[in-house]
Amino acid sequence: MSQENLIKKVEAALEEIRPFLQNDGGDIVLVSIEHGTKVTVRLEGACVDCSVNQMTLKSGVAMTIQNHAPEILEVVNI
Repeated sequence: MSQENLIKKVEAALEEIRPFLQNDGGDIVLVSIEHGTKVTVRLEGACVDCSVNQMTLKSGVAMTIQNHAPEILEVVNI
């Protein structure tokens, strides 16, 4: 799969997640995709200081990205 198609799939996943984050005063931005398997995102707004942001990242963000793009093996927040 091309990098462009992979970016589109990951962005579609983030668009699915974004309304939930925005309801809590946060947001999420795609920073990079490395080697076609690792996605780096940045949580913003209220999500930065949220005590459950790692749980949100693992259970919500990573799962949704992997549903859209199964080739993604790792999702990290910077």
